Amino acid sequence: MKYIIAGTGPAGVIAAETLRKVDPRANILLVGDEPEPPYSRMAIPYLLSGGIDEAGTHLRKAKDHYQGLKIRILRDRITRVSAKKHEVTLDGGKTESFDRLLIATGASAVKPPVDGLDLPGVHHCWTLEDARNIARLAEKGSPVVLMGAGFIGCIILESLISRGVKLTVVEMEDRMAPKMMNDTAAALLKSWCQDKGVTVKTGTSVSKVAAADGGGLTVHLSQGRPLQAELVVVATGVRSNTGFLKGSGVKVKDGVVVDDRLQSSVDGIYAAGDAAEGPDFSGGWMVHAIQPTAAEHGRIAALNMAGHETTYKGSLIMNVLDTAGLISTSFGHWQGVKGGEVSESLDRRRCRYTRLAFEGDVIVGALMLGRTDHVGVLRGLIQTRAPLGFWKQKLMADPNRVMEAYLACALDLSAA
Repeated sequence: MKYIIAGTGPAGVIAAETLRKVDPRANILLVGDEPEPPYSRMAIPYLLSGGIDEAGTHLRKAKDHYQGLKIRILRDRITRVSAKKHEVTLDGGKTESFDRLLIATGASAVKPPVDGLDLPGVHHCWTLEDARNIARLAEKGSPVVLMGAGFIGCIILESLISRGVKLTVVEMEDRMAPKMMNDTAAALLKSWCQDKGVTVKTGTSVSKVAAADGGGLTVHLSQGRPLQAELVVVATGVRSNTGFLKGSGVKVKDGVVVDDRLQSSVDGIYAAGDAAEGPDFSGGWMVHAIQPTAAEHGRIAALNMAGHETTYKGSLIMNVLDTAGLISTSFGHWQGVKGGEVSESLDRRRCRYTRLAFEGDVIVGALMLGRTDHVGVLRGLIQTRAPLGFWKQKLMADPNRVMEAYLACALDLSAA
């Protein structure tokens, strides 16, 4: 059996390792188009902040890891997939046949339609090459503009602060982290960043980047004065890498649409990680661009590719963010659901906020800032859909009693 895995990120690597465990004699080929050993993009901010070196971003530390498992790595790009012929075409025109194919090509940084983003000094923060370019320019005291304050932008923000730059964040939405926070939480996050010396401009977009007369860059905004910068970091989202599947017959929406075994619309072709639009724990299908989901996708897809039928129960929407030392987490339907109720607790002085969303007496979502003590408990309550009984009313009065509620439900206690 010959397996081709398109993509050398966490989903692809774990899939290859899983295939080797369950199919010892298989021919396994990993195809990736970056020159470095397989690495974690989520480790790049730690590289920029000096917490690790480049080797620390590598998914596997032993130099002979893949060779030892007889997993062949091909540094190339797949440009076409023929489901009928069971083969892929590589960038140079060469073809490789397969019995099973896994699409684990991840995502690429989105380049917004703004003039000047091709200028020297403007970089995304998505690859190791991007990180090298940013590290070269992000010197202590240098003016830096960060485009975007979503999940990725807020992670990068932490590493830029640690480098001592003079940082301005520009976010076109009316609040930071708009997809994982409401107005209350985002206001706390913005205030926290400003207290760290970061200038935050929300409800503002970059309209143009131009080369400055005296060197550096001039960043023009939709409102307010232009900014001077030595470096512009673009963090305006990512998009699944699926363009090469055009004409293959594989169904693609936001990502490759897969079933509960992570198989695509074409038999023998599977998808995992940021390239897959898979089952969501809360219902429906979506792309979950987080590393834990990618890892689980890779494992389950590999088992099914090898004939070990395994059902994927769906990903729980979950984000954990460290922004300049402020930890924020969101789970499931944190915004609330139709006909449901919401409980909130706010401590502005200590920068703490808890929000629980209920459907009946079940917690279906949560949003927290400034505390990490209930992360595992909330995840468990949401995933098990544990009925809270009268504890629901206690949490409506004080959502910070979630640990007590969890223990009461787990032990079937009814003490007040």
